[in-house]
Amino acid sequence: MNLMEAMNARHSVRQYKDKPLDAQTILALQEEIERCNHESGLHIQLVTNEPKAFSGFMAHYGKFSGVTNYLALVGKKGADTDEKCGYYGERLVLLAQQLGLNTCWAALTYSKIKTAFSVAGGEKLCIVIALGYGATQGAVHKSKPAEQIVSGTGETPDWFKNGVKAALLAPTAVNQQKFQFSLNGTRVSAKAGIGFYTKIDLGIAKYHFELGAGKENFEWA
Repeated sequence: MNLMEAMNARHSVRQYKDKPLDAQTILALQEEIERCNHESGLHIQLVTNEPKAFSGFMAHYGKFSGVTNYLALVGKKGADTDEKCGYYGERLVLLAQQLGLNTCWAALTYSKIKTAFSVAGGEKLCIVIALGYGATQGAVHKSKPAEQIVSGTGETPDWFKNGVKAALLAPTAVNQQKFQFSLNGTRVSAKAGIGFYTKIDLGIAKYHFELGAGKENFEWA
């Protein structure tokens, strides 16, 4: 399964089987986490065999069950931290899909278990991502028409259209898809809208856009 196939196959899953991650899968995730942290300066951590975070009222309200593994997206407090967490978190989400796992971004429907991961001084926990072997493969979410997330007029190249199409597959908070893309030559601008977690959503969408458009075809403005 390549990354584009993983992007199309991946849907949010909240119910998981009682099946632990095997050592090879954990190693593959840890290696990619190290690469992401090195590139971004984030402090992403994999938590395994920890059932408490998703056992409280909010998790049940959010219809989570069986979650014992998750990614804690931690980074230094800063203006770009949320966007970075979205971008690199989704990179790990698609790797998880390639490894046969399922995932779900979770912002409020979990409890912070302080002993499960570390948050250093000057850092914050942005969000977590549940992962494991899903009871189902999830369902397709509804997407906005492409023209609603593109600003400007005129003919656009196929690579830009493919990038927008990929961005619309990105998971966003309550499926709000509050982001905008615009094109000026080969320079692409991407902006977050107003709302909860929109900067995280923008990071996720930008990673998808890169995969769909091909990084060789453009540069970010």
